[in-house]
Parts: sequence; structure tokens; C-alpha cells
Amino acid sequence: MRTVGLTIFLLGGCSSSPDPCAGVTGACVGVPEGSSPEAVQQALLDVQAGGTVAFGAGTFELTTGLSLDIDDVTLQGAGMESTILSFANQTDGAQGLYVTAQHGFTMHDLAVEDTKGDGVKLLGTTKVRISKSRVEWTKGANETNGSYGLYPVQCADVLLDGNVVKGASDSGVYIGQSDMIEVKNNQVSLNVAGIEIENSTHADVHDNTATNNTGGILVFNLPGLQVENGAITRVFANQVFDNNTENFAPEGNIVGLVPTGTGIAILAAHQVEIFNNNIHDHKSINLGIISYETTMIPLPNPGNYDEYPTAISIHDNMFAGTSDMPTGPLGALLISALGEIQATGPYIVPDIGWDGVMDPARMAANGGMYAATDRICISNNGDADFINLAWPLSDATKPSLDASQVACSLAALPEVVIQ
Repeated sequence: MRTVGLTIFLLGGCSSSPDPCAGVTGACVGVPEGSSPEAVQQALLDVQAGGTVAFGAGTFELTTGLSLDIDDVTLQGAGMESTILSFANQTDGAQGLYVTAQHGFTMHDLAVEDTKGDGVKLLGTTKVRISKSRVEWTKGANETNGSYGLYPVQCADVLLDGNVVKGASDSGVYIGQSDMIEVKNNQVSLNVAGIEIENSTHADVHDNTATNNTGGILVFNLPGLQVENGAITRVFANQVFDNNTENFAPEGNIVGLVPTGTGIAILAAHQVEIFNNNIHDHKSINLGIISYETTMIPLPNPGNYDEYPTAISIHDNMFAGTSDMPTGPLGALLISALGEIQATGPYIVPDIGWDGVMDPARMAANGGMYAATDRICISNNGDADFINLAWPLSDATKPSLDASQVACSLAALPEVVIQ
């Protein structure tokens, strides 16, 4: 190891590669092509708070997961197709890269491939910036792939911008139990869920392309988590189409319930605004809204968890395509509901479906209906059609194609501002 000014050059052997720290301002640890796995991890130990770890162009073959717990560090490469951290031969570690810094993490212009578990996981970090990076399982959609690609949990002030994620067996871009989030300009494909916002608050998801996943974009609240009820999510200006990849989630994962061919799914979420999206060509449904009750999974230790979706605004979207091949238990529910409406097939699923399950307590407190601020509101979506599934089906409740029951509007949600 030799030190030149504020630059540390780590080598696993001799190398004539250019200095990866060239042009970097401040303290920098350079990791040139040919560096050993040990040298790569050593770089993450040697970098100073506020410094940079700069990878040269090339493929870095890694056998163990990497970890970083130093604040305000930047990881950078020479481009998402030029600098590749390959974990194809990983034998140890639950993630490719695991970040536990309390404040500040930036990553750009590199790729993480074929991790044994999750690609890039962050836990409890404030100020996350990941851009122009790629996480991919190169064998495509396969249940043996890691669960999550980009995976911030219990983080705050999160920006994911211009990334590519492929092949996650749960969610390509997953943000859970976090606050103040912007997910934009990303391309997600061949994942079970392209983008998932779960039990989080103040999230803007916009200008992304989600295609060839099982489900394009999911906004979920699930029980049993430290943050019980996420709210205030805007999903807008996205291209969500052809998400018809067969669901390959390992058995037992809740995303395994997502019907193959789902555009956008909302599960037990609150204060969600879906607008100005182009959503088309999904075999099961373009957009679905359900309560946790409809999953038919027992509710563990409910605490203050609110299982009923409320304050959902769906407006000014463009829908197209024919949904006539719904799959799985939720797909069967769609077919059952349509069977109550028409005697014989073929059954064409409307663009927007709602299970119709409502909170008895809210209804009792408001004369048998929801307060205006809690309603499911659908408006100005061109010629998009609608179905209320009236779950659970009974003689007293019948499915309906009448969209007048959801013909309302809600106040716009606030913009998320990430500096």
C-alpha cells in the first residue's frame, strides 16, 4: 500500500491500471482492476468519513459479502457496464453490499451482479443517494436469485435515480419503513415486483419504466413491522406495461400472491395518489386495490396495523390492453366476481379493480359510509373501466361494474423534496 497525498491505492498484486481516484476531490481509496477480494473489503475499511472508494473499470470477482459502516462515503465506478462487482461465486454473506452507516451513503456508476442474497442493503441510514448503478441476476427470472436489488430499510432522505435492476425474486427496488423518498428514472425488469414502497411515508415514485416484471409497482402496508402504517405515496408519470413474467417468488413470500400480469397493486395503503401514468397490457389487471383481509393470510399481532386501504386517489392515467388471463388466488377472485356478473366467459377484467372491503369501524362512525377524506376515488382515466369485487362474495353483496360509487376526488398529496 502506498499513500500519495489523500489517495490510497490498494492492490491485490501488480497493476498498470489508471488511478481510479484521478479527478476525485478529497480523500479517496482507489481499487483498480485486478484487486483481490480482500483488497476490496479493505478499501471499505480504510476510507475516511466523507471520502470516496473509487473502483476502476473491470470485473471484481468477490466470494464474500462486503460491509460498510463509515458515514458519508461515496462508492463510484467507471459506469454500470464498465465496473462490475460480481458475486457469482459468493460463498459467505447474506448480501452483496451491506451498509449500516448512520448518515450519508452515495453510490454511482457501478454494477452489482449475482449476489447470493440481496444486492445492496442499507439499514438505518439517513441521506441515501444511489444513481446510475445496476443490480442484476444475470440468469434472469429465477427463484434462487436474491430477494431484493436496491433495499433501503428504516432509512430517511432517500434518492434512487437512474438505476437498472433485474432479476430480484422479491422486489427490484424495495424501500421499507422509511421516510422522505424519491424513486425516479429507474428501469426495472424481470423482477417479481419491479418497485415496492412498503410501510413507508412521503414517497414519490415517478418517471420510472417497469416492464416484464410479475407486478410493475406495489404500494403495500404489511403487519408485524416496526413502522405499522405507511402513508402519503405519489406514483406518477411512470411507464408500466407488459408486466407478465410468471411469478417466481419462493414459496411463502407475500409477493407470491401477486398475479402474473399486474400493473400497479395497492395493499392496505393509505393516502396514495396514482396519476399521469401510462399503464397497459397486463394479463391479470392494470391496477388493483385490496385490503389485507383479502390476502386470506392470518393477521399476526395486529397492534395498530390498519388493514384497510383508505384515501386512494387514481386520476388522469392512461390505461390500455386486455386483461383476460388472471392467475393465482387473487386472479381466481377476479374470475369469481366476473362470473357473478355475467353467465359465461370470456371474462375480461376491468382496468381498475377494488376488493370492496371496508373498515366496519370507520363506516359505523360515519353513518354507514367512509368519510370523504378516506374514500377510494377514481376519476378522469379516459375510458378505463372498474369493478368492485364485493369480497367476500355472498347473497348480500354482489360485484358491480358501477364506477359511480368511486366517482370522487381527493386533495393532491404534497411533493417530496429531496435536496
